[in-house]
Amino acid sequence: MSKILYVNHEKCTGCRLCELVCAVSHDGISNPARSRIRVLKWEAEGIYIPMTCQQCQDAPCLNVCPVKAISQDEELGRVSVDYNTCIGCRSCVSVCPFGAMNFNATDRRVLKCDVCDGDPQCVRFCDVKAVEFIEAGEVAIRKSRKAAKRVSDAGRQAADLEARI
Repeated sequence: MSKILYVNHEKCTGCRLCELVCAVSHDGISNPARSRIRVLKWEAEGIYIPMTCQQCQDAPCLNVCPVKAISQDEELGRVSVDYNTCIGCRSCVSVCPFGAMNFNATDRRVLKCDVCDGDPQCVRFCDVKAVEFIEAGEVAIRKSRKAAKRVSDAGRQAADLEARI
């Protein structure tokens, strides 16, 4: 089974260390503009959401690339860009439904998560574990547990309310 990056935005503190680690690990420079993961922030609400490539099975970026510079690596479960073939047209950037394909104007090339060849550095350095690299099947289990807890909590609240009436 393949692994995926799982983001729990409820844990994210907005520190943006994941962005810096990503940029340093790929380009050797501490510049968030070079990161393959982006933390979206709603400061007033205190909400921070790390966004990264979802490594789609039927990847729109792969399908739209006019020179076939984007391919799927089944072994690592990732979508990869061949930078020697890429012409920088940015079609992939415009079709990504998650906004995970980016364009670095300095280097004049697209950027996307490559899961660090199976050892994502954003995961390694996230102290609060807001970003994890887990088996794809584990995501469904976690979501089921969370939904079951919500249902259970709602049931308890309803029972407490009914007992007070």
